[in-house]
Amino acid sequence: MSIHNVSVIALSSAGAEGQPGGFFVFIPYILIFVVFYFLLIAPARKKQKKHAEMLDNLKNGDRVVTNGGIHGTVVGLADGMIQLRIADQVKIDVAKSAVAAMQSQED
Repeated sequence: MSIHNVSVIALSSAGAEGQPGGFFVFIPYILIFVVFYFLLIAPARKKQKKHAEMLDNLKNGDRVVTNGGIHGTVVGLADGMIQLRIADQVKIDVAKSAVAAMQSQED
């Protein structure tokens, strides 16, 4: 054996011992998923749950704003539809899911 061959064998065996194996390869991916969960997924789910609760608690007389920017007062509720009064003698039917938010009392 020459000196060159011995150094190549020594380097290749040292590299094999230094490589992490199995589970340790996935730790960075797991950490990235955890960060994404707490920064993006969890707040979005919380907001969605709060919005669904608001839609379930709508009642006649509530002032709401739709996704299209229409401000009105709830005057009728059906399965998936809401009837809004947007002016005197003007009522429209909108999908319940089109309600974006409730207006505050001082508006």
